[in-house]
Amino acid sequence: MPPAISPDKVRPADQVRLAVDIGGTFTDVVLETPQARWSAKVLTTKAAPEEGVLDGMLKALALGKVEPGQVGLIVHGTTLATNAIIERKGAKTALVTTQGFRDSIEMAQENRFEQYDIFIEKPEPLAPRTLRFTVPERIDAKGGVRLPLDEAAVEALAETLKAKGIEAIAIGFLHSYANPAHERRAAEILAAKLPGVRLSISSEVCPEVREYERFSTTCANAYVQPLMARYLESLQSRVRAEGFGCPLLLMTSGGGLTTLETAARFPIRLVESGPAGGVILSTWIAGTMGIDRILSFDMGGTTAKICIIDDGKPMASRSFEVDRRYRFMKGSGLPVRIPVIEMVEIGAGGGSLAGVDAMKRITVGPESAGSDPGPACYRLGGTRPAVTDANVVLGRIDPDRFAGGSIQLDAGLSRQALDAHVGGKLELDTTMAAFGVSEVVEENMANAARVHAVERGAELEGRTLIAFGGGAPLHAARLAEKLGIADVLIPASAGVGSAVGFLRAPIAFEVVRSRFARLSTFDPAAINAMFEEMATEATDVVKLGAGSAPITISRSADMRYAGQGHEILVELPDGPFTKDSVAELQKRFDAGYRALFNRVIPALDIEVVGWILKAEAPAPGTSRPEQSEDASARDREAVRSDQADRKMFDPHRREFADVPVYARSALTPGQSIQGPAVIAEDETTTIVTSGFTATLDPSGAIRLLARKAVLQEAAQ
Repeated sequence: MPPAISPDKVRPADQVRLAVDIGGTFTDVVLETPQARWSAKVLTTKAAPEEGVLDGMLKALALGKVEPGQVGLIVHGTTLATNAIIERKGAKTALVTTQGFRDSIEMAQENRFEQYDIFIEKPEPLAPRTLRFTVPERIDAKGGVRLPLDEAAVEALAETLKAKGIEAIAIGFLHSYANPAHERRAAEILAAKLPGVRLSISSEVCPEVREYERFSTTCANAYVQPLMARYLESLQSRVRAEGFGCPLLLMTSGGGLTTLETAARFPIRLVESGPAGGVILSTWIAGTMGIDRILSFDMGGTTAKICIIDDGKPMASRSFEVDRRYRFMKGSGLPVRIPVIEMVEIGAGGGSLAGVDAMKRITVGPESAGSDPGPACYRLGGTRPAVTDANVVLGRIDPDRFAGGSIQLDAGLSRQALDAHVGGKLELDTTMAAFGVSEVVEENMANAARVHAVERGAELEGRTLIAFGGGAPLHAARLAEKLGIADVLIPASAGVGSAVGFLRAPIAFEVVRSRFARLSTFDPAAINAMFEEMATEATDVVKLGAGSAPITISRSADMRYAGQGHEILVELPDGPFTKDSVAELQKRFDAGYRALFNRVIPALDIEVVGWILKAEAPAPGTSRPEQSEDASARDREAVRSDQADRKMFDPHRREFADVPVYARSALTPGQSIQGPAVIAEDETTTIVTSGFTATLDPSGAIRLLARKAVLQEAAQ
């Protein structure tokens, strides 16, 4: 084990850093120093998340023999904002809007996401009708004042809000993206009358066209703001009390880091922050290893996330739905307009519960056992079988060494649960019931990957599957077989991959403006002035966390043909615009439109609906290369674990077989392992099926190559 770090040798934040990822089941903590990386995995403490965070942090520090005062940076990602919305445990929130638009967030888009379901269930607005209020005012789409704000009505409304015990207020006026003056003035009045009440205004949270999405996003931000502000303040106070004196940065859903102050102001940007860290890790690995086409696969205790990454860039989006009534159906959730990495998320984690439906089919998820009571084998009161129970019965998980031995599993309870809820209903023995659960969850993930690729015009063949999270290495080889993928990477510290990804993320902030502009009447001076304001706003936020680090600016725009109802995202050229820029904008739009629809529409004007600017700086320490060892023995036999051979179910032979168990910590680069085999480590376990051969890459990643690919590589 690397030596402890002496206090006199501690340097800035790029030397000793902590990352914390709160998931639905586990809280993962990673400590990274110049010498090595340590990790701790503890159960998430839902009642007081900071307790689990501190417990994991102190365990990781103890492993690395590091004192709290030696840590130079803490990066944190959390699902608290998402969970508060899903579980409806946020603040008592009121919406103040333009007179006549009280019900716009409930009317939504007036469409049916499930055409033939007469019992369709729509998401309830976060601000119920009894807590939605209006005041006289009106601004037009160009920012002109048609009706001045009735300030007396706002002052009178303050008394009503106070009497109702409102904790947070969302202010959303019509066309405030074009002119925020009325929203800002209303916020000033209410803040003076209602001290302590959190206010969110749509012109800051989501300054974009389409009032339903803008109001929905602002309500969501207000709804979670008191909870998140209290949590972040409590966490910061606790870490300071433990002796941590370093900055605390938060991971956003768009794949960047931001300050605690900004996160408390815009907590809605933390939705999906954990999965974003995993995609950042995959992107980092792809860049360091020169891989162009990636399928990122993250499987934790509650969900599995799949993302396509091409040419070092994950697919990005500016829209997201939270709390879907129909989990996989677009339109059944509350829309939020925030920067987000585009991925497909399904209820397929280690805690996903299995059962049998009315048609005698095995079902898995989306309901999860979480951390309490957890799968049946946790011995915490859970009686229904989960994916983890199936893996225990199939021999993929060692009950005595789960989570490094910190959690003792009971295989007998797994068998009882599978027999009661799956095997007994289908007349299957325990082994085949467990195998059925495993096959269903793996096929669910494979099908989600296929659909995700088809919807985005991408192919899966020839990609490298990068698998991380506590559950992914258990299922990666089998998933790759189903998808026809011959190359799988299990990175170092895969079990806490999202947390490792946090340490690779840039410090970033994105600013959006809605301003209509047609290429036929393009005004470069006005757009340049707008981008200068946006750049100042974004860089001011980034400087809070990046200090003197270099900041880069990237720009894009939502563009469409005139008259269309939806836009495509187009990257913009650097530098100020001129009249000559119109031809370049036309060229870039045509290329993006043709890539999506295989055609362009000649002689039709193009308009820009939204302008986007992103400022980012490298996080401290991201320039340091991954640790590697000298690959000196290409064909040496891998070092066996101190564990005996394990009986594991072979999905190809449909029977148990004795398979060797290898300790990942004892492997050295170049060692070759023929499947079937097990590679064990504290955070997770990698299953090498009989169709794959595993080697340890110099980067520390386990690389699984399908046998045919191995033979082809040897022939070359």
